[in-house]
Amino acid sequence: MSDTLPLRSWLFIPGDSEKKMAKVAGCGADAVILDLEDAVSPDNKPLARRLIPDFLRATPREARTSQYWVRVNPFDTGLTLDDLAAIMPGAPDGIMQPKTNDPEDVRRLSHYLDALEAAHGIARGSVKILPVATETAIAPFTLGQFASAGLERLAGLTWGAEDLSAALGASTNVDASGQWAFTYQMTRSLCLLAAHASGVQAIDTLYVDFRDEEGLRATSRAARAEGFTGRIAIHPAQVAGINDSFMPSAEEVAHARRVIDAFAASPGAGTVGLDGKMIDIPHQKQAGRVLAQAAAFSARA
Repeated sequence: MSDTLPLRSWLFIPGDSEKKMAKVAGCGADAVILDLEDAVSPDNKPLARRLIPDFLRATPREARTSQYWVRVNPFDTGLTLDDLAAIMPGAPDGIMQPKTNDPEDVRRLSHYLDALEAAHGIARGSVKILPVATETAIAPFTLGQFASAGLERLAGLTWGAEDLSAALGASTNVDASGQWAFTYQMTRSLCLLAAHASGVQAIDTLYVDFRDEEGLRATSRAARAEGFTGRIAIHPAQVAGINDSFMPSAEEVAHARRVIDAFAASPGAGTVGLDGKMIDIPHQKQAGRVLAQAAAFSARA
């Protein structure tokens, strides 16, 4: 993983709702995704293309308390360039790219951003890309290619179950117990592996029932334990639960401090003993990362 502080909560906001966009300043999300795709009807997309750049310009990057991303429409709609031409004058922090088939789709989007950054005086390469990398039937087979693709704008990888199930003609994406069915478990795991192989953030998909706080927190903690670094939110009520769940716990912080202290007590040692177990340099590095994230997330809050 990059040493860049992960973005834990990614909150979707419909790009055609001036009222909802007006509330994002105090939402607490690490990233806000202003949506031009599924949350906006075809008739309202021109309105969203006017509202989003106005909103972005009203809060320059240096004054933003959250990062502001935009989900554009996918290439197969023919709307991507119209979206980008409209929003780039506002200098978004990043673009969420839906229905990404492979790294070449990301490269193509990056070329568009190269030209638009230059045209609008935006620092080259500063607008990042987060692909939704599992929404088509071919996409899961190409996830491993991201690690060697050399995509400088790639900030993370996330996955989605709803569009994938539609692409497969599936009547459901969960099993009898309510958990992800095998195909979606596999796809989720491949996305997690591909993100870490690429050295970028692994962002888990949304939790549909925004009223189920306990379920959100339990599944978010489980996702973090697996290696995910953040999660999509579909309602502002989910932001706090996601932020809390992806922050190192008090127990983790205490253990990390003990690991750091154990190595400090044995300067130059490659391995030390702690609680009857041998720990080595990777444990020391992970402990340092936990303490750094805990401090930075606390400061961000």
